[in-house]
Amino acid sequence: MRIAKLTPSQRKQGRWLVQLENGDLLRLGENEVVAFALYSGMELEEEQLEELRRAEQSSRFKEYALNALSVRPLSCHELRRKLEEKGCPPGQTLEITDRLTELGYLNDAVYAETLVKHYAARGYGPYKIREELFRRGVPREYWNEALDGEEDSTGAIDAFLERKLGRIEQPDRKDLKRAADALARRGYSWSDISAALRRWGAEAED
Repeated sequence: MRIAKLTPSQRKQGRWLVQLENGDLLRLGENEVVAFALYSGMELEEEQLEELRRAEQSSRFKEYALNALSVRPLSCHELRRKLEEKGCPPGQTLEITDRLTELGYLNDAVYAETLVKHYAARGYGPYKIREELFRRGVPREYWNEALDGEEDSTGAIDAFLERKLGRIEQPDRKDLKRAADALARRGYSWSDISAALRRWGAEAED
């Protein structure tokens, strides 16, 4: 198969368009063009053509991965799942995420810290945050260190109770139970909730 035309893309910097004589178009990065020493008029053996098609596929999935990470941070697990949903073979998925980890685009330890800070700032407790870390596939080895700075829930719980109960002159049992249930749903431990209610001069029912 002969390369009829080799031109740089006008739309995407660093991408080259390889027009084959049968009309097929391959989109490759500069690295692939250099590695395969491609040029217009070059005759490709069947094996070379297959290698180029695999390189094109790999380049496409790498670009997709980088675009996904530019939208928001992801864990390795989340990015692998996204790639596999796009049809990326498991071996290639692992290769891409390993390479992006080496380059610093993927970092589960940093992602865990970011996630913890985000949900703690929104008023969620340790249990809820752990659920989120698990759901997003963050390895457990990064959980404790990320949560270390957010373990004291006193301020967040007190602020929540102030918002919920501060405007009620005499909170009754139903008011206290609603507030306690809401805090439990947000991932706070019962011992922390009880302590906070005692600071209000009230006791919560079990």
